[in-house]
Amino acid sequence: MRSNSLPSAGRAGRVALSALAVFAAGCGSGGAPTPSASATPTPLELARQKVQHVVIIMQENRSFDHYFGTFPGAEGIPMAGGVPTVCVPDPSDGRCVQPFHDSNDSDAGGPHNATAAVGDVNGGRMDGFIQQYLSAKNCVAPDDPGCGVAGKHRDVMGYHDQREIPNYWAYARSFVLQDHMFEANASWSLPAHLFLVSNWSAQCSSTDPMSCVNALDDPLRLDVRGTPPFPYAWTDVTHLLHQKGVSWAYYLDDGAQPDCADNPAICVNLRPAVPSIWNPLPGFVTVRDNGELGNIRKLTDFFDAAAKGTLPAVAWIMPSLAHSEHPTSSVSAGQAYVTGLVNAIMKGPTWESTAIFLSWDDWGGFYDHVPPPNVDENGYGLRVPGIVISPYARQGFIDHQVLSTDAYNKFIEDLFLGGQRIDPRTNGRPDPRPGVRESAPVLGDLLVDFDFTQPPRSPLIL
Repeated sequence: MRSNSLPSAGRAGRVALSALAVFAAGCGSGGAPTPSASATPTPLELARQKVQHVVIIMQENRSFDHYFGTFPGAEGIPMAGGVPTVCVPDPSDGRCVQPFHDSNDSDAGGPHNATAAVGDVNGGRMDGFIQQYLSAKNCVAPDDPGCGVAGKHRDVMGYHDQREIPNYWAYARSFVLQDHMFEANASWSLPAHLFLVSNWSAQCSSTDPMSCVNALDDPLRLDVRGTPPFPYAWTDVTHLLHQKGVSWAYYLDDGAQPDCADNPAICVNLRPAVPSIWNPLPGFVTVRDNGELGNIRKLTDFFDAAAKGTLPAVAWIMPSLAHSEHPTSSVSAGQAYVTGLVNAIMKGPTWESTAIFLSWDDWGGFYDHVPPPNVDENGYGLRVPGIVISPYARQGFIDHQVLSTDAYNKFIEDLFLGGQRIDPRTNGRPDPRPGVRESAPVLGDLLVDFDFTQPPRSPLIL
């Protein structure tokens, strides 16, 4: 197992400067590509030559420690002799509960809205998980992200390992595991998916981007009938892709979704034309005005494109509830679904030109011991797993850089847009977002996870 060497890597907020320095000249934060100072191409130039497809697979509600807390070499659960040295107080009986192995295929998790994130982190002590669970487990809307699952076993301190998720561990061993991937925002699924495609979550009163105001926890604005109009007026990354003629698609696994008891108007099956918590793009003014609603497609179209070699330059893939790993959905069903997606790419003609990024949208209330870095009023949120799968991914590499899904957009922009950012000062659609997230000094660079000088690696069909 190789790892980029960082002293005190677990002290979240440290960037892997030593690794980045190797190719900093080729990874500018904006503007046109910088020519090489010599005949040797930079990693960014090589990436532009070799990666024609970026695929982002987003699963649901798992913390890093919950899935990879015992992964060798990673910044996992602090242990001595195989026994956790950390614990979290249980206010119900005064005990301090250590993380424990959980072999269950279905988990309950805990509350995971903005209030729960603040409570779990508890000023950096990372000891509020049981308190948050207890305070929310009996609330009246159990599907609300601010609630727990009443009547289920208490498992926020539980963790899984290769016995329950062997394929995820196999990908981490064979490719790249990111152990400082944080949710981009400290909140639940809808804001997380808005950040995934736009680096912001806001509530807008009209189709004017300047009418939008920051909304970490509740970006949905219902109309007088109690139904959602198309409320997302700010700029998303698909608008920049559209301007440059770069192809994209957002694939949906048809089925139900959770976390919407508080907003029943958006509790719909994942359908291309309907905005929903895992499918926000139909709600963006830019997508509708650009005539690109047709790029939001069913999952069957992904499998067809993977087999035929017609994947777009940028693709996002969203699960249904059954395949999402969102508590209380089956862990094994979600892993099998993701494995099928990865296998489809590996078996297709575009494997040698593809970079796959796999992550989970929020922490789901599960324990993690690393305090999130401060970026702006929106987060980062708690740590989530991140995996990179590609023929050019470093083998057995653990990336300790501070990352979030903002880094996905940064990578897309560097590859396909010449380093352009979702910047309201330069993209022709001013809005009052707090800042340009891709340019945050703490954010790492995904190019660290690749070696574009190596021959393309063979697929790992699982």
